[in-house]
Amino acid sequence: MRPTPHKAAGVAALTAAALAAFFLPAVPAAAHTAPAAATARTAPAAATHAGPASAAADCTPAQVVTDGGFENGSSAWTPSASTVITHRTGQSPHGGSWYAWLDGTGQTRTDTLSQSVTIPSGCATATLTFWLHVDTAETTSGTAYDKLTAKIGSTTLASWSNLDKNSGYAQKSFDVSSFAGQTVTLSFTGTEDSSLQTSFVLDDIALDTSGGTTPPATDTTRTPAAPSYTVNLSSDTSGSTWTGHESATFTNASATALNEVYLRLWDNYHGTCDAMPVKVGNVTGGTAGDLSVACTALKITLPAPLAQGQSATIGFDLGITVPSGADRFGHDGAYNFIGNALPVLAVRDAAGWHLDPYTDNGEAFYSLAADFKVTLDHPSSLLVPATGTSTDTPGTSGRTVTTATASQVRDFAWAAGPFTKISGTSPAGVAVNVYSVSGISSTSAQSMLSTAKSAVDAHAARFGAYPYGELDAVLDNNFWFGGMEYPGFVLDLVSSTALTHEIAHQWWYGIVGDDEYNNPWLDESFADYSTDLAQGNTGTNCWNSVSWASSTEKITNSMAYWDAHSSRYSTVVYGYGKCALHDLRRLLGDTAMAKLLKDYATAHWYGVSTTADFKAAAQAATSTDLTSFWTQHRIDG
Repeated sequence: MRPTPHKAAGVAALTAAALAAFFLPAVPAAAHTAPAAATARTAPAAATHAGPASAAADCTPAQVVTDGGFENGSSAWTPSASTVITHRTGQSPHGGSWYAWLDGTGQTRTDTLSQSVTIPSGCATATLTFWLHVDTAETTSGTAYDKLTAKIGSTTLASWSNLDKNSGYAQKSFDVSSFAGQTVTLSFTGTEDSSLQTSFVLDDIALDTSGGTTPPATDTTRTPAAPSYTVNLSSDTSGSTWTGHESATFTNASATALNEVYLRLWDNYHGTCDAMPVKVGNVTGGTAGDLSVACTALKITLPAPLAQGQSATIGFDLGITVPSGADRFGHDGAYNFIGNALPVLAVRDAAGWHLDPYTDNGEAFYSLAADFKVTLDHPSSLLVPATGTSTDTPGTSGRTVTTATASQVRDFAWAAGPFTKISGTSPAGVAVNVYSVSGISSTSAQSMLSTAKSAVDAHAARFGAYPYGELDAVLDNNFWFGGMEYPGFVLDLVSSTALTHEIAHQWWYGIVGDDEYNNPWLDESFADYSTDLAQGNTGTNCWNSVSWASSTEKITNSMAYWDAHSSRYSTVVYGYGKCALHDLRRLLGDTAMAKLLKDYATAHWYGVSTTADFKAAAQAATSTDLTSFWTQHRIDG
């Protein structure tokens, strides 16, 4: 993605009613808020995923919550009132004699309970569990009047309400491995309205860390591997609401058994947990757990551990509501842009499960190359550009069925609207389509078609033949973010530089993958460097203008850092990053640098790149010791 100066991205109220049938039963009906419209484009720094240096072998298993059973009163906890931690009659503990009782007065009230916890680094797993009993005098079956929200740091884990009443205690469990190495506040907030009490009763809270189950430090295998997704969706008349079914087949490539998988429901960032844009229900092939990471991660426990080499399939009903806004997931009037909406499998590697938070300052997406077959049933008045190669067949009266197939791609995106389409073929034979919203002139569209044909061939000549069949570019000058890349499908302003950059991402992120949250430079710096090459820019003296903001600022910092220093993200990752690569080219020589990148792309084709991989490949390309080069350019890893 090529960011532009910050603009607010409007997110209007979601049309949740159309998707009510897909509401996952395990998800509480009570509201809790995910980040809203992206003005500052920041995400909580506390949501950083433990990096690859977090070795499971270094973990000392521990239970880090103090006095989770409240038997020592409130010495370890900070309650909002002395009545919160209690052993009085009226409710019962899950164990022992004491428990925490939030609300329950039948009057307007807010109770809170919190404790600062330190989650040790080096642990592959960190699991928060607690027992919850909800007792209420409310009689409604459809309105959440009284609510309890659980958070860790600034991340909401889940919420419950009077609608979640139960006769006894139920255990809740959340994977909080992404907070390894951090000190964060675990908190519970209960709010009650002016009538009819609801009591939220907590007991036996624990946060267990370990390193022996998922996965050991020596197991660097990325899994679940070789995913294959089959999706069938049907839209409403506008193309902004889609319902249907998705299945995912995968193989455990790791010697460590898979007991569970996680689905990333990335676009729930654009709503709230009680009005989710992406809803999953009726899960088969496993048992759905609670949503976490602001409802963008769904744990599915498999029926039995999946051994190395074994395959499994999960399936689920899926509903998608596109919010208002010219965004990578949003609609600009009649034009719908649907990126990151299909649930995809999270990756487990040597650092554990990657459950990083969504960021719209850049990308948080980390996925393995997969096959997709996506069938989209829509009104014939809508054109539906999509990842992969598409064929259209007649549907029921006034409707068309677009079937898109794509092999070895990391994600799938599409758009739907009354676009104007023009097509062409690059000199090397790549089919290119340009889709424009109203307001884009035919001259601009033709210019962008010419740019796309030139760029795809230029990048292919340097890094390897474009493998995805056709390439679709969707143009809207209202995009606040500049441009956004998906396999075989890009969103863009009318800008030849931005389009050349997004097409470069077909190689740097698409073909050569990376962990975009923890290593954003591996796609953005490389895409901007590739753009310079395609446009004949040599980056002469560009490193001379480098000025670091602090000693901790590095090209290789993660999105957690850049979300906390968002004004520096583009300057360092795009600007300094490409300048560092230009400097490396000058050190190695043009011919050696060209060979390095082409060989590197070939070696990591459909795989995953790391900073350590690239540094090793660069060092192998020269007899000059590059240690001081990496230090000077602040490239760590």
